[in-house]
Amino acid sequence: MAAVMDAPQTIHRGEDDLPFVDLGPEGLLQVLQVDLAQGIWVIRNRFNPGTVVQTHKHTGVVYAFTQSGRWYYAETPEQASTAGSYLFEPAGSVHTLTVPEDNTEPTDVWFTIHGANLNLGADGDVEMVIDAHLILEVYRGLCAEQHGIDDPPVVVLDL
Repeated sequence: MAAVMDAPQTIHRGEDDLPFVDLGPEGLLQVLQVDLAQGIWVIRNRFNPGTVVQTHKHTGVVYAFTQSGRWYYAETPEQASTAGSYLFEPAGSVHTLTVPEDNTEPTDVWFTIHGANLNLGADGDVEMVIDAHLILEVYRGLCAEQHGIDDPPVVVLDL
């Protein structure tokens, strides 16, 4: 019983507490939480219509919840995600996130990513590795550059 009594309070972030940063033609990014010790990152993307994210492989599982818009993987276009859709991606999955050009709104998706994204070139070679450490570093840099916020209140765990 003591362990429950000693648990920390919850950590709350309102939608406006963490700014979205502009990633260019792809859309916007909001980093909600990173667990640096376990390599978990929780992000929210607002993809612009016509966005195609570089083909990538996941080293761990991914959970995705779509809040608005429509997207699919180029490899499985019949499995389109729309508002209210939930998607589980097993470790080792390889795919190319695609947002239809005819979408009338940004596609808003929340992801929990375990491990890294290995961005792949046309030849299948790894061109870039994105993990919890890098996404936090990039987000902090863009928050400083675009919003004048040097240390956005991302929930950071490093136990």
